[in-house]
Amino acid sequence: METLQPDDPRELGSYRLLRRLGAGGMGRVYLARSPGGRTVAVKVVRPDLAADAGFRERFRHEAEIAKAVSGRYTAPVVDADPDAPLPWLATSYVLGPDLTDVVAAHGALPERTVRALAVGLAAALQEVHAAGLIHRDLKPSNVLLAADGPRVIDFGIARAVDGSRMTQTGVVVGSPGYMSPEQAQGKDVGTAGDVFSLGAVLAFAATGRGAFGDGASSHAALLYQIVHGDPDLTGVPQSLLGLVRACLMKDPTQRPAPAQIVTSLAPQGVEPVLTDWLPSAVASTIATHAAGILDLEAPEEAPAVASFGPAPTMTSDRGTGNPAQAYGGHPAGPPTPGYGAMPSPGHGTPAHGGALGEPLNGTVRLGEQGAGTGRSRRRVLGLVVGAAAGVAVAGGGVAWWLAQDGGDSPSSKDEAGQGGQAEPAGERFTTPPPGVAPQPLWHKSVAEDSTSSLVPLLIHEDLLLISGDPLVAYDVKTGKARWSKKEACRPGEPLLFHDGKVFLADGGYDGVLVALDVETGEEVWRSRLGKSLSVDSAIAVDDENVYVTAKDLGESRSATEYRTAVAAISHSSGTKTWLQRRDWGTKDYDVQGSVSGKYLVYADSNYNLTVRDTATGAQLWTRKIGEDWTWQPTVAGGLVFLPGDELKALDADTGDTRWTLSSNGRRAFRNPSVIDGVLYVSDYDDGVWAVDVKTGERTWLCDDLEANGPETFLRAGSSLYGATGGLSGGGVVALEARTGKVRWTFDDNKDNGEPWQVALSGNRLLVTHGPEVYALPAV
Repeated sequence: METLQPDDPRELGSYRLLRRLGAGGMGRVYLARSPGGRTVAVKVVRPDLAADAGFRERFRHEAEIAKAVSGRYTAPVVDADPDAPLPWLATSYVLGPDLTDVVAAHGALPERTVRALAVGLAAALQEVHAAGLIHRDLKPSNVLLAADGPRVIDFGIARAVDGSRMTQTGVVVGSPGYMSPEQAQGKDVGTAGDVFSLGAVLAFAATGRGAFGDGASSHAALLYQIVHGDPDLTGVPQSLLGLVRACLMKDPTQRPAPAQIVTSLAPQGVEPVLTDWLPSAVASTIATHAAGILDLEAPEEAPAVASFGPAPTMTSDRGTGNPAQAYGGHPAGPPTPGYGAMPSPGHGTPAHGGALGEPLNGTVRLGEQGAGTGRSRRRVLGLVVGAAAGVAVAGGGVAWWLAQDGGDSPSSKDEAGQGGQAEPAGERFTTPPPGVAPQPLWHKSVAEDSTSSLVPLLIHEDLLLISGDPLVAYDVKTGKARWSKKEACRPGEPLLFHDGKVFLADGGYDGVLVALDVETGEEVWRSRLGKSLSVDSAIAVDDENVYVTAKDLGESRSATEYRTAVAAISHSSGTKTWLQRRDWGTKDYDVQGSVSGKYLVYADSNYNLTVRDTATGAQLWTRKIGEDWTWQPTVAGGLVFLPGDELKALDADTGDTRWTLSSNGRRAFRNPSVIDGVLYVSDYDDGVWAVDVKTGERTWLCDDLEANGPETFLRAGSSLYGATGGLSGGGVVALEARTGKVRWTFDDNKDNGEPWQVALSGNRLLVTHGPEVYALPAV
């Protein structure tokens, strides 16, 4: 920002000019103020363009259309004079830096800010496109960051300048690195071209560099990469990668529409997403910068020359041909290293019935001194800054649990001592565009000292139980606790449900199996196997029994070596159905089991796989399974499935191999899941396989995951959902069940080392990641 020079005018129309903001492809840009105190940016056309009758006509047309773009996330045109000796137009001045300067000073933005930026920019494109315009030059310097959301500037008017440029052979209009492939090739550009530019802007915000190259690259190299190359998206957060990749598709028809982006990223509305959306380092200087701008006054003495002289030499901002809206510290001093932004003055639809940009009905906009109010600009600023500060302290809305830099979303304490969340937006969920994960309906963080490995259990389509101390049942629609019970089970204890009751070992407190009423948490019965027998863990449940492992302390040889047993307990009465002793030296807390029909199957830490008859407990067979037993045995259709270097299907009656599936040079298979006659399994190269259960033939292989291979699966409708293990790069993935095509990946970027788990309740996915619990729409 510079002081006015002798050849600068002091007034244009009714606006008093205060400072020079910069210069670009169309002319000079000034900071100015209306008689009512509204701060605007006034762009004055270059003399050579002003002399072009064709340009003036295009300028008039585009200015009229641009006035209709008056939405929340654009800096609207509030006034224009295309008939002036040097045509000019005035836009709302946004008290905030542009994205280029923010990234230059602070580096790549955090995920929460980039998410909010995507929502705001997509909403801005909706506003621009609804007015019949295509921006065609969306780039970081055309994105301003205000406290209450981003603003898109310089829409529409560029076409007035472009009309003359496009008559020149070989000229491509736009900003290399951010224009769409069709624009780079000189083809017609539609609204999807702006979506491509949006993807490039988001990649820049998330990584601090251009997806197709940087300023050191030649324009020709950038254009070639845009048309023929793949974007470098290294560093884009996993949860945003699908969205950015979808926006950057070469084929315009495959890109999501702005409305789809807004709906999928902000299911509860745009406003909560943009609450407290900026990093503190950027937001902390808002008041300083705003105060400096609003306290500016016009020069007291008129210059000797008050009209334009010879056409000035035009320079572009960073070589992009757009001055944007300059900002800094106090205008009289050097730029401030941090950045600040205040809400755009008078954002929204301009008042009608008076001059463009002036308030009606006594409305006082930021930077105005309304008649009869007695408020100075500083006073109005103080009110708005105070409100912004309050928002910053209080934190964001529930939609932005990701936005807290590793913290939790603000919430009140519910009856279980955990944070409750607001009611969800509704049950009519919208399918997000390809590659875009749905946003959580609610999120809560369970205290880490009360749980080490969360096991979700969905029941009656309205409750989620999380094992730990206390054991808590949450409402799946709100995330609020319905009941809790202390000393009911140890953290991570498997929870089994049947016929309105939840069954769990009491964690060694009394060595018993307890049945609780799932609706109230009240105890229904407790079962003790015998005087010397202590229930260790519940491993499976079917229509008749709960199957448990136990220690026989009466037959112990030493403190560390004791006889173990497996037992069946009737879940209707709590009485013992049968009990069978196991071999010496096995440890029941190292057992994982499943049940299907007449087969109870479990694996233990001695690397044994054992199958028993559910009616009597008689052992049908047992066999060694190698060096890895840490998987949940899968049994279906009379087959037991054994992962490893090969995937094997064993006869559940005899243990004989029925079929074998080779990994075809890929690394070993993980634990499989069987759903409706299809076996789903991932390998250690992070591929996902669909296999015919009866024949062992592969149906499809998905090798496009941007996450670790899932270890558990569930299916809902046409989608297959998988939850990965505890390594970094995990999350929940959604695939098309019929083809294996990746739909989206959800990741909270919290590397807590715990596995992901997913379960289904109606049309909601309940997801846990260590102490983090999320409810996602099953779309």
